[in-house]
Amino acid sequence: MLLYISIIVFNLIAIKINKIPTMNRIVHIWLFTIAFQFLFDIIVEFKYHAYWYFEKGIDFKGMPAHFILIPPVNIILLSFFPFKSTFFKQAMYIICWTLGIIIYEAVTSIPAPWGFFHYGWWKLWYDIIIVPILILILLGYYKWISKLEAKISESNKN
Repeated sequence: MLLYISIIVFNLIAIKINKIPTMNRIVHIWLFTIAFQFLFDIIVEFKYHAYWYFEKGIDFKGMPAHFILIPPVNIILLSFFPFKSTFFKQAMYIICWTLGIIIYEAVTSIPAPWGFFHYGWWKLWYDIIIVPILILILLGYYKWISKLEAKISESNKN
């Protein structure tokens, strides 16, 4: 139940507040998020059974979490990231998002019918280390596609 409510809420927020300037970047972030999450989950979820959505193994009920839950969250994160601010403000932004993600993950691990996330050997505190790394990877990818888009735009002008 919480998964579907979250999908609706996060997608509506992402649509309403999106500040990413081009559809190209939005599509890139959406597809990157899906691909990166699948890569991460194939290793951590399916190979090492650290956690899972709904049921262990490949579970079609968990597919929406892979396709339409996390991408809008990344759109929201990027829409307000202080790219032109000081390192301190950027670090605080990442820390705040990390704490928010950890709280959300804790809520999703409550028993059914609301919760949908289950732990194997994974501990919630591991996210204190992993989430900032994942955010930095997302930011690096976003900056890269932004530079590529600018180069393409510049070459089209010539």
